[in-house]
Amino acid sequence: MPTHIRTLHEADEEAVWALRLRSLSSDPEAFGGTFAEAVAAGSGGIRRRLRETSEDAFYLGAWDGEQLVGMVRFKREEGAKDRHRGEVASLFVVPERRGQGVGRALLDELIARAGRLPGLEQLQLAVVSTNASAARLYRAFGFAVYGTLPHALKDGDRYEDEDLMVLFLGV
Repeated sequence: MPTHIRTLHEADEEAVWALRLRSLSSDPEAFGGTFAEAVAAGSGGIRRRLRETSEDAFYLGAWDGEQLVGMVRFKREEGAKDRHRGEVASLFVVPERRGQGVGRALLDELIARAGRLPGLEQLQLAVVSTNASAARLYRAFGFAVYGTLPHALKDGDRYEDEDLMVLFLGV
């Protein structure tokens, strides 16, 4: 199935919100937020982020026709001493499209765009240590683990560690 990657905008809010809720319900261990927290907070945060899209902060979406099947977020750090870093977050691909190159296409586009930003030297992300498929994808792009945050996430009495990864952009 063909996939089209593009920047998500305010007009995409409904699709992004639906995909965000789906990500939190289908893979709750992979995200810091919970489905209940997201529902309680509403889609205002998504709307704000989509409205504030710029070269330094954006969502990319993977579309199969009219259906949003994957997304990822990029945000450049804002301070004078940390603007050389950017964060990759919230990568999600619907389960029925995993293993078909959607996540790879999203990351490829994000890295290409980030790599064109003057002064941006590195991308950072955190991935749940037990999420082997996501870690394998990140390593395929050259991300390397630089540390592990034990008990980074807690759900009831269950903890998840996060591997902290970095990709240096041609420095």
